[in-house]
Amino acid sequence: MSELTPLSAIGEFALIRRLQANITARQPGTVLGIGDDAAIIRPTAGTDIVMTTDLLVEGIHFDLSFCPLRHLGYKAVAVNVSDVAAMNALPTQLVVALSAGPRFTVEAIEELYAGMRLACEAYNVDLVGGDTTASRGGLTLAITVLGEVPTGEAVRRSGGKPTDLLCVTGDLGGAFLGLQVLEREKQAYLADPETQPELANYEYIVQRQLRPEARLDIVHELRERGIRPTSMIDVSDGLASEVLHLCAASGTGARVFTEFIPLANPTLEAAAEFNLDPLTCALNGGEDYELLFTVPVTDHEKIKNHPDITIIGHLTDKADGANLVTKAGQAIPLQAQGWTSF
Repeated sequence: MSELTPLSAIGEFALIRRLQANITARQPGTVLGIGDDAAIIRPTAGTDIVMTTDLLVEGIHFDLSFCPLRHLGYKAVAVNVSDVAAMNALPTQLVVALSAGPRFTVEAIEELYAGMRLACEAYNVDLVGGDTTASRGGLTLAITVLGEVPTGEAVRRSGGKPTDLLCVTGDLGGAFLGLQVLEREKQAYLADPETQPELANYEYIVQRQLRPEARLDIVHELRERGIRPTSMIDVSDGLASEVLHLCAASGTGARVFTEFIPLANPTLEAAAEFNLDPLTCALNGGEDYELLFTVPVTDHEKIKNHPDITIIGHLTDKADGANLVTKAGQAIPLQAQGWTSF
């Protein structure tokens, strides 16, 4: 194996040049990317710009003992793109701010950026700049993504109305259980460094944790079906938290039916192994990055047969509150117990 290069050996600007060499612009609106004081982006007439920023801190949001740098780079882009998708917009450009401690080498940062480039290719986004600096601690990433949406077509959290159908994409709870598997294998390794990780039977849920996908495909498909959600949010902090966010912003209540919450078989199997309630994992686990959205009842025929969208309930009057409805018909007040930042 060739000797690795300390970041101090080449400095900030040489590092930027090395990273810039592998960045390709795809968007016609990207006039100027990396290399100047700022990027230049020229949106087309009749277009609204959306912008989002997400911060990822080592030891808080990720653990490099089981999260490969390439996967981290991909995930860092995907979670920001997910926020853009939740606005019914399509991502166009992003900038990356990075702070790295002395244990990180040039090759390590290039591996991180390789994951970002893969995500940029997957989501058709241009990486147009950012900033790098040293850290006395670990690794911190801050990514800002710009997105475009036709004027007036952005979807907020606040547009839901009573009787609107409550829908979610994909399946839930898998990312949380993937984290449980990774944490267990980490503890086994710490107890015995000769231990090999046993991940073969957990590929789906581990992938959900380490390399989630933003649901831009759903944004495209809803447009193709002539559906504009009345409200939308991405599921980053658990289903319960996101339903409550929609209700608070829209001034409504909600009824969520437990029997309709989508759970994949690998999630059910892992929940049983860890003696966890899979519904609790879906409601409070977080990091699934699926889309939760509402549509008018009149759109039911357009959406009911979509293979990757599940109608899990509906909005109600605010006075009714937000409730989880069991298969037996019992209504339980919905409470958020998912991720909190502080």
